[in-house]
Amino acid sequence: MSTDLASRPPLTLLSEEEVMFRDAVTALADSEVRPRVHAMEQAGKIDPALTRQFFELGLMGIEVPEALGGAGGTSMMVVLAVEELSKADASAAIQVDVQNTLVNYPLHTYGTTDQHERFLARLTSGTVGAYALSEPGSGSDAFGLATRATRADGGWRLDGSKLWITNGGEAEIFVVFANANPDAGYKGITAFVVEKGTDGFAVGRKEDKLGIRASSTTALHFENVFVPDANVLGEVGRGYKIAIDTLNGGRVGIGAQMIGVAGGALAAATSYLKERKQFGHALAEFQGIQFQVAQAATELEAARLMVYNAARLKDAGQDIAREGAMAKLFSSQVAERVTSLCVELFGGYGYTKEYPVEKYYRDAKIGTIYEGTSNMQLQTIAKAVLK
Repeated sequence: MSTDLASRPPLTLLSEEEVMFRDAVTALADSEVRPRVHAMEQAGKIDPALTRQFFELGLMGIEVPEALGGAGGTSMMVVLAVEELSKADASAAIQVDVQNTLVNYPLHTYGTTDQHERFLARLTSGTVGAYALSEPGSGSDAFGLATRATRADGGWRLDGSKLWITNGGEAEIFVVFANANPDAGYKGITAFVVEKGTDGFAVGRKEDKLGIRASSTTALHFENVFVPDANVLGEVGRGYKIAIDTLNGGRVGIGAQMIGVAGGALAAATSYLKERKQFGHALAEFQGIQFQVAQAATELEAARLMVYNAARLKDAGQDIAREGAMAKLFSSQVAERVTSLCVELFGGYGYTKEYPVEKYYRDAKIGTIYEGTSNMQLQTIAKAVLK
């Protein structure tokens, strides 16, 4: 793996423990993820053996306390893991990211002791989870949910469908949002924990996507699905708060994914520029190319600092609605620009699947869409700045 500045985080921001953790993930990415990338891309599926390694190394429960089976780490460590994995494969990285930021986090933060014991122990030891908020008719309008929760004896009945659910194909535990009181609008939204295999619950088709193709993105269908009261996450009618809080942190994870994708592409390009010759000189010797690479490296470093800052603030218990939105917005914009440039720097080779940059380019696009489009991030930032 290249140690070029384009792919190296500033060590001054990391503790010795964090550096060791990051380097361990880098080693895993190089030895276990990279050799599988092409096959997983072709199959449209994460290698189950790789997922097992993520669990064995504690990457699927980084922030969960050790007493509950986790690694007892921090949000910063989640960011480092996702960034390093994304340099090899954004699909593998998003499996780890969703597990930590969108599933484990709300369960640990809002769950009961019983839910911790029943679900977190499984989610840190071998069970993949998923977060189900988006629906066919509610994407950016996340609280316009059509999925309904109706009171039943001892629990609730869920009816409706979800769409764009990451990890949907592998998950066995789902954090699902449904409206238990439509007359109350978003204040009726409630979070539930639903297990795969529950009667009436079905995983729908897997989407055929432009990028992150090995990551499963599916629909979910609920038809009179009974969920016991013990599986209500947080308070009834407070699911909107859980969803917002969870997504604020999740956006930092997407920021980490995007700087990893951009860093992986730039590392591949800089290596190529040193080897490829035109007009008797390595491409890296031409000033026009040097300036483009310098600009890309500078933007990547700025995005990385924003993502790291948001993670540090989250670990300090601060509200990161604005910083998370800024980090996701800017890092996804940088990832698009940097990966596009890298395709051009490879010339015709960059447009082929023989070289890695076309995949980085395709993987980068999702960053401006999921966990809140760029326009939704701008709206969040504007509200914070203009309040």
